Formats: sequence, structure tokens, C-alpha cells
Amino acid sequence: MVSSTEAAPGQFKKTDSQNAADSKALISCSANALLEKKAKDIVLLDVRGLTTLTDYFLICHGTSETHIKALANHVLDQVREKLGEKAWKQEGLDTRRWVILDYVNIVLHIFNEDKRSYYGIERMWNDAEKTVITNTYSENE
Repeated sequence: MVSSTEAAPGQFKKTDSQNAADSKALISCSANALLEKKAKDIVLLDVRGLTTLTDYFLICHGTSETHIKALANHVLDQVREKLGEKAWKQEGLDTRRWVILDYVNIVLHIFNEDKRSYYGIERMWNDAEKTVITNTYSENE
């Protein structure tokens, strides 16, 4: 029989207050990169209280496969250049219908419009606090 034990201190909690600032900087940099390349319908979902997968989803769509690739590449370049961060995982750059850039605390979803509508991430996470991003995004928002 396995006995249950309490989690080690800090095992499932963020103990570094720097994480929030890093998340804000990453959101700001990513959102501005998406805006610079004219991403469509940019939405930030705060899922911190709903899942342990991530803290935020940043969702948008592009108008073509070329546009989706340009959006993803610009985010990757800007985040690396300005924050020195690399995506932990990236998926979909080859097919360019649904690109995922996983920065652990923030996961970006860059869709084509049909896939975005079909998978409905915003509907799936409708309990999340939603922020629509329409112009320059700053860390103070």
C-alpha cells in the first residue's frame, strides 16, 4: 500500500515572484509582435485558476498559411531578441494551420480562421478572464 504524503514546500506553487513579471513581459512582447504583423482577433485568456497546463493562452488567427508562418516567426524572433527566451515547444510550423508556441507560462495559438472556429478554444475556456487586444499592448494592462 502506498501512503500519501503532502507535497514538498513549493512543489505545486510558484514561489518566485519574478514569474509574474516574466509572464507580463512575454505577453506584451508576443502581443505586440502579433499586432505588428497584423494578426486577426487577438485574445488573451487568463487560465491560472482553471488549469495547471499554463497561465495564459494568447490566441489569434492569420489570413493565409504564409501569414500564419510570418506571425509565428515574428513572435519567435521578437521574444528571443527582446527577452532572450526560446519557445519550450513549437508545433505546426510545417502545416501552418494551427501553430502552437509553448513558453510554459504562456501558450500561443496561431490558427487559420477555419481551425480556430472549429476547435473553439475561447468557447472551451469560457470561464477564463478574456482580454481582447486591439492596439499596442503594455505590461500595465
